[in-house]
Amino acid sequence: MSWLPSNDPTLGDPKSCDALELVIVPRTRDLGDGFAVRRALPHGRRQMVGPFIFFDHFGPVQFVSGKGMDVRPHPHIGLATVTYLFDGSIMHRDSEGNIQEIQPGAMNLMTAGRGIAHSERTPDAQRASGQMMLGLQSWIALPNDKEEIAPSFQHYGAASLPTVQDKGFRARIIAGRSFGATSPVEMVSPWFYVEVALEAGMSVPLDADHEERAIYIVDGEIEIAGDRYEAPQLLIFRPGDRITVRATKPARMMFLGGDALEGPRHIWWNFVSSSKERIEQAKQDWKTGHFAPVPNEHEFIPLPEN
Repeated sequence: MSWLPSNDPTLGDPKSCDALELVIVPRTRDLGDGFAVRRALPHGRRQMVGPFIFFDHFGPVQFVSGKGMDVRPHPHIGLATVTYLFDGSIMHRDSEGNIQEIQPGAMNLMTAGRGIAHSERTPDAQRASGQMMLGLQSWIALPNDKEEIAPSFQHYGAASLPTVQDKGFRARIIAGRSFGATSPVEMVSPWFYVEVALEAGMSVPLDADHEERAIYIVDGEIEIAGDRYEAPQLLIFRPGDRITVRATKPARMMFLGGDALEGPRHIWWNFVSSSKERIEQAKQDWKTGHFAPVPNEHEFIPLPEN
């Protein structure tokens, strides 16, 4: 998606769990037509968790017949986008010629590398009938030596992603390795992303092996070390501690994180890079039409003035 910087998400109340480094309550922005977006990353006190540099929670929103989401073609560099839906569908088109209807439970990873443009719109059938939309979009910052790799797109349907389940517990391994299962998604640096559903009263561990870890609570309420946290919140943990998560109400969460990158990144509009000069070049490339066009699209989002 395309975005502009806004006020930081707010810090949550301090809690007693020593393993917790930061609690972030995402700020809500209305993008029009009742389409609400909650942003948890980046934050002034924490730019990334592993390589996750951007985390947006959009919806739930009910589009009536004839309405839908229309994110016009826009560019990216130096990152990979992960679009993950719980409800609704999005039609993805990009300048590499990829066309894919994104559906709930599927993994969709667009690696921008040296540059890609894409659009995200409600598919025609769902626009005609109306649909509920609820999902997440994350950006994964690329390592220094991979920022200029060739752009690509990977799609894995929900049925092709490994799931782990037990009584009152279910996890879908979207990327990386967790709960003894490994996603087929190819990555250029170590990171993980898992959807976890827990019934009330059930518990699950957060793997201590990952260097940086967080839990985003999509809905419901959980308890960690005697403290309760309700949706929507991003809980960022210190490395190495063993964490047990118990659902006090039925809960849906995203476990996420991975290896820390070599250093911070510059972010401007839809561009992420370790180099300010590279971002300036990307601005000019979009302004002067040097990005490849998105097939069958006849409009675009102009470069912001500021």
